Amino acid sequence: MKDNELKRTSDQVSFEKLDRSDQARVERAVRAGFDRRDTLKLMMATGITMTGAYNLLLAGKQAVASTPKSGGTLRAAVAVHGPADTLDPNLFTSQIDYSRGRAHYNALCQLDENLTPQPELAESWGASTDAKEWTFQIRKDVRFHDGTPLSADDVVWSMNRHIAQDSTSAIKDTLSFINEWKRVGPYEVKAELNTPNADLPILLGGLYALKIIKNGSAGDGIGTGPFVLQDFSPGIRSVSTRNENYWRTPAHLDAIEIFAITDPLVRVNAIVSGDIHLAAEIEPKSISQIEDAPNVSVISIPTGAWNGICALKNTKPGSNDDFVKAMQYIQDRERIVKRILKGHGSIGNDHPISSAYGADHCHELPIREFDPDKAKFHLDKSSIDSATLYVAPVGAGIEEVCLLMQVNLAKIGFNLNIKRVPNDGYWNAIWRVEPMNVTSWSMRPTANAMLSQALAPGAPWNDSYWDNPRMGGLLKLSLSELDPDKRHAMYCEMQTLVHHESGMIIPMHLNILDAKRDSVYGLPNNPLGNLGASEYPEFVWLDE
Repeated sequence: MKDNELKRTSDQVSFEKLDRSDQARVERAVRAGFDRRDTLKLMMATGITMTGAYNLLLAGKQAVASTPKSGGTLRAAVAVHGPADTLDPNLFTSQIDYSRGRAHYNALCQLDENLTPQPELAESWGASTDAKEWTFQIRKDVRFHDGTPLSADDVVWSMNRHIAQDSTSAIKDTLSFINEWKRVGPYEVKAELNTPNADLPILLGGLYALKIIKNGSAGDGIGTGPFVLQDFSPGIRSVSTRNENYWRTPAHLDAIEIFAITDPLVRVNAIVSGDIHLAAEIEPKSISQIEDAPNVSVISIPTGAWNGICALKNTKPGSNDDFVKAMQYIQDRERIVKRILKGHGSIGNDHPISSAYGADHCHELPIREFDPDKAKFHLDKSSIDSATLYVAPVGAGIEEVCLLMQVNLAKIGFNLNIKRVPNDGYWNAIWRVEPMNVTSWSMRPTANAMLSQALAPGAPWNDSYWDNPRMGGLLKLSLSELDPDKRHAMYCEMQTLVHHESGMIIPMHLNILDAKRDSVYGLPNNPLGNLGASEYPEFVWLDE
């Protein structure tokens, strides 16, 4: 299209009607990260208005974004790593494990952005009428990275490892409703349950650890996934290259490097400067820095994620119920959401189930208000006048929440000593070890999965060592309850128990906050965790 033709069409010009040379001009501006100056240049060159030029550039951006490109090495930085980093799905505990798991392995099911299960290594499935037996048909065209064909034996091995009597899997209790996985045929498996569970396909897609590995192995990075492991140094980094023989369309990237930058400010500086392409877990206080920088964007997704403070119930001071209530009443929840989260979150009510969990959220339970007088009343009853809280930057805003708590406690005469510790090694050395510490959780695919992992009696990840038999019973009963009203009543009772007795202080639920370079496209919009619930390796591409 000639320039004079562009002038005549003015604001009515569309990207699709441009000839290839003009489209290329627009695409170059888009890839450069167009701003007001680029818009003015296009106005001068074509004679169209500011609005027309800007709309044309937006259309060009959409065209670039909708056309995947192959090539490039993506560098992704998460928030936490350490010597416990692993490629064994049974031992997955952190986002860096989840990201590597998604890069190298597949699951039976995969959740879409609406958390609806879709086929992955299982091409189809079905349940018995009582939902106590599930059968899965396994794909026949899949091979592991070493060329070994995938079979039912690999699936049975991978799944039964999590529920074996001697299993160390962090999700063992979550899967306690499963008796056994059995081989039915070369490409058919069956899950036999001890109680009905209509959510099984959702859990298979939403629990990060449920990856399929080779029969008899611990994973070792040899999976069926979109990337082949080249280098893995726990606590340092991993480097992987595209699996050219992937059973689906191969990934767009040539390679992917996954590591952590534990200092949140350094992580933000790295994404702003272009040293990395993706940065997980952005602190709300850094949002303005990112928004003011060229060629980088904030990603904010409402979710059921939460940060909290754990007062261990098996030792002082958490064993004192009045002390815990004081810590809960001293939380200025509205200020936390408005000032610390910058509005990117919602008020928490000292239990993990937010409104993101839909009908299972107990909206009837009154929000615990900020009340320094009640906090002082319970502190006086507890006869405790000081405590130490170990704090690491494990989640967005948690350090600021603890500092605000310290200030508000000082106003009523209580000395809260905050001991700052690094993220490195935190989950092994501090969490569930020191009497008061902090925690951070991403959303789980179901409310039952969230409560089972974080608060079930004896659960490996039980934040506070809270041991309530009624809670354990309700978790099991709710799985088989099909009446919506009765199910809701059970979840309300569980949230009320946690709210009053668990030793957990949960003042906020967070939006997922990540950052990406504008050269990164295709990032999934999955609310279960950071960076598209770690689904990004297979789907993103670079246009640099």
